[in-house]
Order: sequence, then C-alpha cells, then structure tokens
Amino acid sequence: MNPNSSSSTAAPAPRTGDGALDKYFSITQRGSTVGTEIRAGVVTFFAMAYIVILNPLIIGNIADINGNTLGIPTVAAVTALAAGVMTIGFGLIAKYPFGIATGLGINTLVAVTLVSTEGLTWPEAMGLVVIDGIIIVILAASGFRVAVFNAIPHDLKTAMGVGIGLFIALIGLVDAGFVRRIPDSAHTTVPVGLGINGSIGSWPTFVFCLGLVICGVLVAKNVRGGLFIGIVANTIIAMIVQALTGAGPSFVDGKPVPTGWSLAVPELPDTIGSLPDLSLVGQVDLIGSFTRIGVLATSLLVFTLVLANFFDAMGTMTALGKQGGLVDADGNLPDMKKALIVEGVGAVVGGGASASSNTVYIDSAAGIADGARTGLANVVTGVLFLLAMFLTPLYEIVPIEAAAPVLVVVGAMMMAQVKDIDFSEFSTSLPAFLTIVIMPFTYSIANGIGVGFIAWTLMAAASGKAKSVHWLLWLISALFLVYFAIDPVMGAIAG
Repeated sequence: MNPNSSSSTAAPAPRTGDGALDKYFSITQRGSTVGTEIRAGVVTFFAMAYIVILNPLIIGNIADINGNTLGIPTVAAVTALAAGVMTIGFGLIAKYPFGIATGLGINTLVAVTLVSTEGLTWPEAMGLVVIDGIIIVILAASGFRVAVFNAIPHDLKTAMGVGIGLFIALIGLVDAGFVRRIPDSAHTTVPVGLGINGSIGSWPTFVFCLGLVICGVLVAKNVRGGLFIGIVANTIIAMIVQALTGAGPSFVDGKPVPTGWSLAVPELPDTIGSLPDLSLVGQVDLIGSFTRIGVLATSLLVFTLVLANFFDAMGTMTALGKQGGLVDADGNLPDMKKALIVEGVGAVVGGGASASSNTVYIDSAAGIADGARTGLANVVTGVLFLLAMFLTPLYEIVPIEAAAPVLVVVGAMMMAQVKDIDFSEFSTSLPAFLTIVIMPFTYSIANGIGVGFIAWTLMAAASGKAKSVHWLLWLISALFLVYFAIDPVMGAIAG
C-alpha cells in the first residue's frame, strides 16, 4: 500500500464540485467528498480523543512550588477547548486535515522539568509555553522555519516519515498493553516485553488484537470507511467484553491493575454530559520565571521548548502530507509557511489555556488513512473536541484499546515509504536509519530528527562532502547538540 497516494479506504473523487464548501476546501481537487471528509474527521477525533483523558493524568495532579495543582477535570476541559479551537482554526486557514492538540512529551517536559525540577509555579510554566509559541510564530512568519525544512535532504525527509510511522505504531502497541515496560528492567535482559509475562494477559489487550485483525482485513479489502467501522466495531466488542468480564480500569485507588482498560472503561455512562470548568484559561505569568530562577536558566528552558516544538510539527506535517498525497514532487507541503504559523499559534493558545503547548498530531494519520484530504475533516474533528467538553461521559466509552489498532495499521502504511531511501550509500543510510529507530526507541519525534541531522552532517564531513550540506543543517545540528546536553549544562549553571 502506498502512503503517498490516497488511502484504499478513501471514497472515489466526485464528478462535480461546484459548491462553496467544495471550492473553499478544494475537496474535489484533492479527490475527496464531503461525506468522506466528515467520516474521516470523526475517525481522527477518536484516534486523538485519548489526549483529553491522558493530558490531565500527566499535568493535572503535579503540585507546583506553592503546592497548587491544576486539577484533573479542569485540565480535561481546557485540553478539549484548546484542541477544538486550534484544530478548527488549522482546518479553516491551513486547509489540511491535521488535527492539533496538547503535545505529548512537551507536556511531560512542562510538568517534570519546569514545575517539579525547576520549581516554577503553574502560571509561570505556562507563561514560558506562551513565550515559546510566540518565538515559533515569529520564526515561521519570517520564513526561517520553511527554509530549514527545504534544506533537509530528501532521504532524511523520507526517514522522518518512516520513523514517525514506527513511532505511532509503537504508541498503539503500548497503549493497548500488547507491549509493556518490564518493572525493574535494570535486572532483566530487555526493557519491554509482550503483554504480561510474555502473553497477552488481559481482556483489553485481547480486544486490541481482535481489533487489529478487523481493521487490517477491512483495509485490505478496500472497505470504504474501514478504519471508522473498525473503531465502532472494536468499541462494541469492548463493551461486551467489559460486561462479561468486569475488567475495570487500569488504576484503582491509585494502584495499578495491569489487566484493566488503559484510559476509558467501555461502559454506558450514567450521565450524558456536564458543564466544563474553564477557570484555568488565562492563568499565565510571562515574567515570573525570570525573577524566580534567573534570566539565563529561563532562557535555556525556553530554548528547549522551542527546539522540541520546532521540529516535532515539521516532521509530523511531512509524514502526514506524504501519506495523504498532499506534497509536491520535492516532498514539500504547499503553503507550508501558513501551516507552520497557525501551528505555532497552538503553543500560545495551549499555554494560555493552561493545557500545555498544542501541536500537530501524528494520530491524524488515522483520518487521512480513512480518506481525509482537506481542512473540512479538521473542522469536524475540532467541533467534536468542543463537544467533548460537555459530553466527556459519552465519548469516554471508546477505550484506547479500540482505537489503537488504527495506529498500528497506519504505521504499516507509512512504513512503505522506506523504499524511497537510498540505502546503498552508507553516509545516507546511517543517518536515515538512526532517524527511523530513535523516534520509537526514545518516544520522541524531535530526538529522532536531531540525531538524524547530527549524523547526516558528520557523515558528510567524514565522506568529504561537507560542502554539500546546507549551512542551516550545520546550524541546527549544533543547536541539537546543545539540546541533548541541556541537563548537564543546566546542572553546571545551578552548581
């Protein structure tokens, strides 16, 4: 299956497209239909909806230096709000089907590094996220961000897409409990393993396995809307399994239950919805961190945020654009500058809402695989996020184990791009290989891109091809070296 062409589950192009909606989003031009966009937008939402549950678990209960926490329900509300606003905005302005929500990894960086380690208050930490976003927007508006993207060699761009495919497949496998971290792995031969003690071990993981077969068969048979049908079918199966087995949640009274559902238990809710608490919106302090920990330390923290944000979105957009057949012959996304500016605003909005930085989501690949090609799908996804603020009990019946098979299927689709990399030349194959494997192995898109950049420049220099490397790649490689050494640098400053 070729990820650079329309998905096998996409509807055929309509014969005419005279409506205003069609013209605005170029639906016919991109070989889609309104119905396909709506359906695929729903698929993207279900593939991304876990963030409304997961983000509060990451940042909601961590106390800042004053002992204040953001709170689980309030973080859930602002997470859905920011995702809805930014996803709709990106769809209307950039007109691509790339959903936007709180970035995983960056939210952990904010919670663990900025708040727990550096001792910032939550408003101060979110203030740095806003500053990060402003810098990203300026870099995008100036054209610098696009210039960096255009300087990346084709093989490295392709490797980014393949690495992201493996990354999201691993996310699906881990979320479903098929791949698990081994406790006390320092005393074992491997850090991760299959299920529980080498077997599937839980009913939720069984549902994932069954769902993977269902989604795989539907896609292989070119069933229209196959991934969406798969999620719905998997959810129904999950509800039946829960009713028969009573597997329950993965945490009870703060204690882990390995055989439980990871995030949402597939049961009919007691209530349909409730009013969201949006009191965290606007709770930011832009200057407090500079006086609390100093200008230099704060500047290094902002640098870390900028570098992580800068490349995560670029790599993700590249991979999604290739999967949807939206890139040009050089692998570049048309109107990339506009898209990057809007994406940069996501950090400002996310920080301003106390939801952490918002960025383009690779999980959007699920909707693209189901036929999404335009910003209309994004509008649908964004509206569902806004409704999620009020209807959390309703959409929480979809467990991550029911949506995770889609991520694995999409990862398989994106893996097909590897054939476009020239592995005959080792100075090319090593950087490409490192880019691909570092992303899933370190659970970070930015890490994979950074290691790939550094390896590419060093291998070129060692091969006598230093002059062929764009000066921007040398600059970015040097910045990534600082990025990877940021902890000892901060330690030296603190000492």
